[in-house]
Amino acid sequence: MIRVLFVCLGNICRSPTAEGIFRDLVENAGLQDAVEVDSAGTSDWHIGGAPDQRGQAVARSRGIELGQLKARQVCPDDFKEFDYVIAMDSSNHKNLSTLCPAGHEPRLRMCLSFVPNSPISDVPDPYYDDGFDHVFELLEAAGQGLLSEIRAAHNL
Repeated sequence: MIRVLFVCLGNICRSPTAEGIFRDLVENAGLQDAVEVDSAGTSDWHIGGAPDQRGQAVARSRGIELGQLKARQVCPDDFKEFDYVIAMDSSNHKNLSTLCPAGHEPRLRMCLSFVPNSPISDVPDPYYDDGFDHVFELLEAAGQGLLSEIRAAHNL
C-alpha cells in the first residue's frame, strides 16, 4: 500500500481538496487497493472541522464530495506511516521539516513539484481571496503528476 498525505495550514481548504481530487484520480485509475490518501494541517485551529464550504462547493461541482472529511493535525509519526507527505506551500514545508524524523526527509515534497514547468511553487491559500476554482485546477494538475510518478516508481 502506497500512502499519501496532503498537508496545508488548517486542513480545511487546500489539503482536503487535494485529498478528494487525488482519491478520485486513484479510484478512476482502479488503484484504490494500492494507494491510500489522507490530509492534515500543521496547525490545530480546525481539528474535527469540515472542509470550507466554498471548497466543498467547487469540488462538488466537479463531482467530488469532501463533506465527510474532518480536519486533523499532522504529527511526526505521519512521516513513518506515509510514503509521500505533500506540503501545499513553503511555509508548511518549513513547519513539516521541523517535525520530520531523521531519515524520512525524502518523503516530504512540495505539491506543485509534481506539475512540470509550474511557474509557481506554492499552492495559494484560497481562504481569504476565494480562489477555490484556481486552487482546484492547480491541485488537479499536481494530483495527475503525482499519480504518474507513483505508477512509474511502484510499477502500478
